[in-house]
Amino acid sequence: MKNINIINFFATVGLVSLMISCSRAKKEKSNEVEQPTISQLETDGHYFKTKKGKPFFWLADTGWLTFNKLNRDEIKTYFQDRKDKGFNIIQIMTVHSLGVANVYKDSALVNQDLSKPLITEGNDFNKPEEYDFWDHIDYALDVAEEKGLYLGMVPVWGSPIAGGEVNLEQAQAYANFLSDRFKGRKNIIWLNGGDTYGSKNTEIWNAIGETLHKNFPDLLETFHPRGRTDSSDDFHNESWLDFNMFQSGHRRYDQDDTERNYGEDNYKFVQVDFNLKPVKPTLDGEPSYEGIPQGLHDTLQPVWKAKDLRRYAYWSVFAGAAGFTYGNNHIMQMHANHKIPEAYGSKTYWVDALNDPGAGQMKYLKELILSHSYFDRVPDTSLVANQGEKYDYLAATRGEDFALIYTYNGREMQINMQKIKGEKVKANWYNPKNGKLTVIEEFSNKGVHTFNPPGEQAEGNDWVLVLTSK
Repeated sequence: MKNINIINFFATVGLVSLMISCSRAKKEKSNEVEQPTISQLETDGHYFKTKKGKPFFWLADTGWLTFNKLNRDEIKTYFQDRKDKGFNIIQIMTVHSLGVANVYKDSALVNQDLSKPLITEGNDFNKPEEYDFWDHIDYALDVAEEKGLYLGMVPVWGSPIAGGEVNLEQAQAYANFLSDRFKGRKNIIWLNGGDTYGSKNTEIWNAIGETLHKNFPDLLETFHPRGRTDSSDDFHNESWLDFNMFQSGHRRYDQDDTERNYGEDNYKFVQVDFNLKPVKPTLDGEPSYEGIPQGLHDTLQPVWKAKDLRRYAYWSVFAGAAGFTYGNNHIMQMHANHKIPEAYGSKTYWVDALNDPGAGQMKYLKELILSHSYFDRVPDTSLVANQGEKYDYLAATRGEDFALIYTYNGREMQINMQKIKGEKVKANWYNPKNGKLTVIEEFSNKGVHTFNPPGEQAEGNDWVLVLTSK
C-alpha cells in the first residue's frame, strides 16, 4: 500500500466558446507539484486511497517482460515515459517461465526449479555485469520508487502452474523467498495468478496468495485471471484478495464463445463486481491492447486502436471501476529486434510504440475522474433515457453535484435531469482524445434534455458530457 500524491484536478476558465486544457487549468489553480511519493495504498469501498486518505486512481500499463528484456537504461526510459504520461503502475511478470533469464543472461532459477531461485552473493550492485536476475528486479523497483511508480508484480505466470511444472511445496517455498527478498518494499502490488484460471490449481494460488498476504500485510494483492474471467469468480471471499481484477480480453463481439458472452462489453464485469459483498474495488486488468490483432492469433485481422482503448477505459470506469490498465502489443512484449519473431504480428519496436496515441490519452480519464468528488461517485445508468447496446451504449456515472456520460460514437444523448443537486446545471463537452473542455450552456435541472455531441456519429467520435451543479 502506498501514498501517491497524484490528484490531477483540472478547472475550467474563460468565456463560453473557449476551449481549455484541463491539466493546464489545474496547474494554474494549484501550487501542488505532482511528484508522487510512495507510502501505502488502501481500499475504500469501491476505490483506492492513500494512507493519508487521498484518492488514488489506478492507471497501469502492461510492461509484462520488463524484468527479462530491458537493461538498466531502458528501464529508466520506459518508467520515465510512463510517469510523464500519467501512469502510476506497471504490471510485470516476475517469473514468466521456469527457464527465464534477463537481458544479462542471468537465469531466475536453479535447474528450472521454482523453489530454488538463483542467487549470486557479493555482487557489485553498480556493475550490471555482476547482476543476477533478482538484483535486476531490485534495481527496477528502486527506479520505480524514485519515480513514484508501483510495480504490479505477478510472482509466477500461470503457464508453469497450469502445465504441472510446479507443485504446492515448490510454490510455497517460492512465496516464502519473495517474502524475504522484498521485505520492506513499499511499491509492490502483488498480482497473483497470471492469465490463468482460478478454478484450476486453486490450492497453489491460495497458498501463494495467503503467504504474500501474511508477509506483506500493507501491500495490496489481487489475482490476474484468464481472458474473459474475473478474480471474483474464485477468490472474492479470500482474505488475501484485496480487490478484484478481470481480463476482458482481446476478442470482438463475434469472437466471444464464452458462457458469459460479454463480447466487448467490459463494463458488465464491473456491474457484477460492484454489487458483491464484501465490497471490494474492481478494474479491467487486461483489455484489448492497442496494436494487437482482434482475436489475438490471426495477424490478418484488424488491430485494436486507440479509440477502442478509450472505449474500454471509459465504459469500465463509469460503471464503477477503480481505474484501468492500458496495454500495447509492442510494449507488453518489449519488441526490440525484428530478426527475432515476436508474438501477435508485432512489427514495431517498443521504444517507438511508447507514443502510440492511446497511451497518451489515458491520462485524460484520470484527470477527469480526479477533478470531481471522488469517493461518493457511483455508476448510474438511470441518467440515460435512450440507453443503447454495443457501440451505442452510453456509460454514466455521477456524484452529488456532477454527472458524466460517455458516448463512443457521438450519438445523441437524452439525459434525465434531477439526478444531481441544484436548480440549474452547467453542461460541457469533454474530449477524451485531448482532455479539452468545451462549454455548452446552463440548463434547468428538470425533465429530459437532449444533447448532441460535436461531429457526425461514427465509431471513435467519443465524448463525455459533463454536468455540474450550478
